[in-house]
Amino acid sequence: MQQLLSWTLQSIRDEDCFSWMEEYRYEWAPLVKSAVSQMIEGKTVLVVTDAPRKWFGKYVLEQINDLSKNRPLMPVFPLIEMFPNITSLSSTQELQLLEDMLDISFPQGYFIWYIGKGDHPLTKFAYRCDESFLWIMDEEVENSFSLRSSDELLDIKLLQLYKLFDMTLSETLFGELDLEH
Repeated sequence: MQQLLSWTLQSIRDEDCFSWMEEYRYEWAPLVKSAVSQMIEGKTVLVVTDAPRKWFGKYVLEQINDLSKNRPLMPVFPLIEMFPNITSLSSTQELQLLEDMLDISFPQGYFIWYIGKGDHPLTKFAYRCDESFLWIMDEEVENSFSLRSSDELLDIKLLQLYKLFDMTLSETLFGELDLEH
């Protein structure tokens, strides 16, 4: 069984045009470890994006449970579809009501996978969840993976990151990857 950091480096090197990620693997590894570990533990993933990354959220939702992967289906859902009024929440009390609803709906727990700018209204909710999987644009936020929205290759990088995440999930589910060491 391989260790996460060495497996990540090898996976990056095996992919064409993915060398940009090699220097970021130390930031990536603990974040993906947390997200995949939570999924393996049975937590639900609630995907949230800002408007420019809506296409990517849809891509994640369409791809993660592709039956051709021959792996267990994972509980991954779009939060905005479950609660369309989320963008109108503003007070701490309103956010707490949403959290209460989600706690009842997902007794095994949940975490937020947010992709977008850090100043988006939905980040208030994503930041409240300590175990969120954050891909933040244009700013450095603790426990997040930072990207630049002005990067001409951003869409390609998002797809590459998803592929790396998905491979990590599969390898962990099939016992080929050790997240603990």
